[in-house]
Amino acid sequence: MADHPQSNLTDQHAAGDRRTEAVAEDILFDAVLMPHRSLSPRGFLILMTLIASFGFFAGVGFFLAGAWPVVGFMGLEYLLVYIAFRVNYRRGRMFEQLVLTRDDLVVRRVNHWGEETRWRLQPYWLRVDMRDPPEHDSQLTLRTHGKSLVIGSFLTPDERLSLAQALQSALDRVRSGAAVSRGAAG
Repeated sequence: MADHPQSNLTDQHAAGDRRTEAVAEDILFDAVLMPHRSLSPRGFLILMTLIASFGFFAGVGFFLAGAWPVVGFMGLEYLLVYIAFRVNYRRGRMFEQLVLTRDDLVVRRVNHWGEETRWRLQPYWLRVDMRDPPEHDSQLTLRTHGKSLVIGSFLTPDERLSLAQALQSALDRVRSGAAVSRGAAG
């Protein structure tokens, strides 16, 4: 087990551990969190075409006016805008998945490079913290045994609050179901 740099919970890689894979009937809550990207691939193509067209005609004007070095800087500017959008789209590939069963909550985070990190949390001791009403910098934090994990940092404050409420509701169902089954057994 290694410490994760963004939280003080322990990282639990489960490469060969099939215990973290729950049967579909046992899943009580399953959410996949992904960052929103408002510009579609078609929109990206249109935007880059407009920027290139403007740059071309402005570059011709500068070239004819004798300021030919400006054309190179305009090309560099276009390249930097293109690279910035590509980086933004790559970062949009990251996601977090929350899967709650009666026995555990598995938080799976996959970054934009495809590297995966997993945390396994015991739902009976888990606390979901989120400021209500949410503010711009409000964080959705899972806390257990003095440790914490921030999730959904790329979501809007209202989306984080909605997720916190849904997850808390699912955790309450797990806890009440466990109490009923224990009472029936004892």
